[in-house]
Amino acid sequence: MMHEQTKRIERIADMKVVRGFTLIETLVAVSLLSVAIVAPMSLTGRSLAAAYYARDQVTAFHLAQEGIESVRHARDHNILLNALGTPADLLAGIPSTTGDPFTVDTTNNDAMALCNPLEACPALRTNGELYGYNEDWNSTRFTRSISAVFVDGSTDEVKVNVVVSWQSGAFQSRSVTISENLYRWVREIE
Repeated sequence: MMHEQTKRIERIADMKVVRGFTLIETLVAVSLLSVAIVAPMSLTGRSLAAAYYARDQVTAFHLAQEGIESVRHARDHNILLNALGTPADLLAGIPSTTGDPFTVDTTNNDAMALCNPLEACPALRTNGELYGYNEDWNSTRFTRSISAVFVDGSTDEVKVNVVVSWQSGAFQSRSVTISENLYRWVREIE
C-alpha cells in the first residue's frame, strides 16, 4: 500500500514539473504571429493602391491624348476642305481660341462644346469600352477640360492644353496635363 501511495505522490510531482505555456509566452507568440500576418497584408494593400493609381493614370493620359488628337483632327479636316477648294478657317469648329475650357465627344463626330463658365466641365461617361458624354452611359471619375489659345499674339500658332482630372481614394485629386502647339502650316483659301 505504501508503495502505491509513493507512486501517486511521484505522479503528482511529475505533473507539477510538466508545465504549459505561460500567459506571457502566449502573448509573445500571438504578437509575432500578428506581425507575420499584418506586414504582408499591408504590402498587398499598398500594391493594390499603386496598381489602381497606375491604371487610372494610363487611362487619364490616353483621354488627354485623345483630346489633343480631336482638336488636331478639326484643324486637319479644315485643311482638307481648303485643299479641295472649299474656303474654311483652319481653326473652325474649335469652340474657343481664347482659353475658355471646352469638351470634345469623340463618340459623336468629335463634337466640341464650351463648358459652363460657372461650373467645371462635366464628367466623362463610359459604356465599358468608350468614353464620351452619352447620357445612357455610366458616369466616371474622369473630367476632361480642353483649352486653346494663340501663342504670343500670333494667329499662326495655337497652344492646345488638355487636363484630365479624377478623384483617387477618399480625398486625393489627381490630374494629367498635356499640351501641344498646332500651326497653320498651309495657306487658307480666301
